[in-house]
Amino acid sequence: MFILGLTGSVGMGKSATAKMFADEGVSVHDADAAVHALYEGEAVAAIEAAFPGTTANGRVDRGKLGERVIGHPDEIKRLERIVHPLVARVRDAFLARAERDGAKVAVLDIPLLYETGGDARCDAVVVVSAPAEVQRERVLTRPGMTDAKLAAILAKQMPDADKRARADFVVDTSQGFDAARAQVRDILARVSKMPNRQR
Repeated sequence: MFILGLTGSVGMGKSATAKMFADEGVSVHDADAAVHALYEGEAVAAIEAAFPGTTANGRVDRGKLGERVIGHPDEIKRLERIVHPLVARVRDAFLARAERDGAKVAVLDIPLLYETGGDARCDAVVVVSAPAEVQRERVLTRPGMTDAKLAAILAKQMPDADKRARADFVVDTSQGFDAARAQVRDILARVSKMPNRQR
């Protein structure tokens, strides 16, 4: 089974691109969705123990947790020590299931793929990209988004140019859905002929 990493900075169209892979019949693991599920289940008790008062009604209050950890690198590391092993378990279960089901390709949709070293587990990486002005325009239409918040998000992410330089494939989403879908189909055709990296 060929493991394709999918990543891209905020506002680049990664979620829409992940859906295009799914529409082509590819199994897609959404790391963000896995974290959301953990915040409503398995991670709750450990997070409450480490950060008292950040959960309510059996789920993590993301706003309260954010207030506790954002801008505090040590606290972020503490949170990551709780969440990352759980996320890894969910990802590994997804890959095992996809392999068992006979999938030829599986996609790992991980926003901070390069930043967390997740690309080492992939046979190839797709970076979803768009020009900076398109990205900015998209992100600033989101509720509650400001220039300062966008700057803070971008500060945590590897620059788009660096991601594109490291990528095996780039999907440019600035030309619309049909063009992006054509790029996704082309990538799938190409990876069907590529060897898996030794894992």
